Amino acid sequence: MQSSISLSLSSSSPITVRSNGGANSAASDLFFSNTATPSQLRFCGLRREAFSGCKSSNNALLFKQLRPKTKISASLSTNGNSSKGFDYDLVIIGAGVGGHGAALHAVEKGLKTAIIEGDVVGGTCVNRGCVPSKALLAVSGRMRELQNEHHMKSFGLQVAAAGYDRQGVADHAQNLATKIRNNLTNSMKSLGVDILTGFGSVVGPQKVKYGTIGGTETVITAKNIIIATGSIPFVPKGVEVDGKTVITSDHALKLETVPEWIVIVGSGYIGLEFSDVYTALGSEVTFVEALDQLMPGFDPEIGKLAQRVLINPRKIDYHTGVFATKITPAKDGKPVTIELIDAKTKEPKDTLEVDAALIATGRAPFTNGLGLENVNVETQRGFIPVDERMRVIDSKGELVPHLYCIGDANGKMMLAHAASAQGISVVEQVSGKDHVLNHLSIPAACFTHPEISMVGLTEPQAREKAEKEGFEISIAKTSFKANTKALAENEGEGIAKMIYRPDNGEILGVHIFGMHAADLIHEASNAIALGTRIQDIKYAVHAHPTLSEVIDELFKSAKVRGKASLLPPQLTFSLVLKWYKYNKTNK
Repeated sequence: MQSSISLSLSSSSPITVRSNGGANSAASDLFFSNTATPSQLRFCGLRREAFSGCKSSNNALLFKQLRPKTKISASLSTNGNSSKGFDYDLVIIGAGVGGHGAALHAVEKGLKTAIIEGDVVGGTCVNRGCVPSKALLAVSGRMRELQNEHHMKSFGLQVAAAGYDRQGVADHAQNLATKIRNNLTNSMKSLGVDILTGFGSVVGPQKVKYGTIGGTETVITAKNIIIATGSIPFVPKGVEVDGKTVITSDHALKLETVPEWIVIVGSGYIGLEFSDVYTALGSEVTFVEALDQLMPGFDPEIGKLAQRVLINPRKIDYHTGVFATKITPAKDGKPVTIELIDAKTKEPKDTLEVDAALIATGRAPFTNGLGLENVNVETQRGFIPVDERMRVIDSKGELVPHLYCIGDANGKMMLAHAASAQGISVVEQVSGKDHVLNHLSIPAACFTHPEISMVGLTEPQAREKAEKEGFEISIAKTSFKANTKALAENEGEGIAKMIYRPDNGEILGVHIFGMHAADLIHEASNAIALGTRIQDIKYAVHAHPTLSEVIDELFKSAKVRGKASLLPPQLTFSLVLKWYKYNKTNK
């Protein structure tokens, strides 16, 4: 197990330095503070080499003193022993990606852990979301390539007309979901996590019940409880879903039909990905978007380029600035009807008659029936209110002891990997090691062809922050057209964009549109998470020729006035300041 250091990027904020050695470890106790701020970041596996080359002997002494004095290795074969007076150290309600990540980390920490699931292990992501959708997108990507005669000829390849078997494509998606679901289940079983079947709810402080509706219920106690119940598709009023011709993403992933003409209501991640699938398989698509532009959640510059590549050349048209107030399924030989009104004036605009409609208007938290009233908690638009440490807040604004909520149910960032990261953060806290997750370092991706990825702030958000806080920002850009690997693949369409502070090299946001953008974003997200500045990371070496050089060139093209440092300036200052205070107190 590697040591970890929780550090603040603000010189006025507390800093926590700890090891995995437990509460009594000398390194664990060093500088421990319960007043950490959301700006704190957790540094995992900080290597001694990071301090090498420092001319100051203080830094070398600092590292020597911060090195963990004890070392433990958590048992990965058995669940831990529960705390005195409780059935479990940790009970997790919901076995999706977030609950799974929390459970595995809890066992690693030696906590006796149970996870309650009323449906199937894996939750939305594995069964009705990211996993099966990526299987469908893998098919759509290959279909696009095979159907692009010009692209194939540029490689010297001749390909006959490409076709597909709809049921075979659907089976590929479902088989993948089944495989990943079984992997998640087996991983928890092998580590000794108790998987309890039934719908779970909170019945009081540190007390949970689970069971089937109308069946037997069992009450268990836990020192700490995590709610990780996820979300369901959001369906606006006036929309009648029949699961056949008017569908949500849950139904679409089964690919029971490929309609000739389908309307997709909403042009966010879900809508964009399904437009990629349907058009590759031969459908015509019409977007209905309430806002004035498509892809409203993306950086505007990236959104415009993506529209030029992903929308305009394909069999896609769109209506923006309109609401779909009523959608009626096809029946008795009549098509699906969609009534549109102007989003601002509310005047009727048009009526569409199509073969099918996909409702991709986002997701709603699944928080009903959780017994929140038993601990005086009221949801806000369905979301469970939490603080920056995922601790649940009651109706009086006070923290509910030992109760946490992660993932889509709290609404902070509705992404599967964000839920997992939040779960791991909570486990760190209940293990006695303060931890605050930096959500600005969590990347997101849209798996279209080409892909879109992002981390941190968009350009408008960064400019607003800069104006408010009194600093300037700069923009750096690189093109995939200048990348050897992209050109070798005949995939030169795309750009990478970085928003940063030229005065100190802080990375505020990175946005990528191009081949394998979802894989490339992580160098930037890790840099933000670790507080690495541009003047430091631009010296990193990237293999040639690889797509990663797009990001390498992005960092190198930035104009930063600050000099390179072995550690970020605020980080170095915080370490020295804390070390000075520690020595002064313990003389």
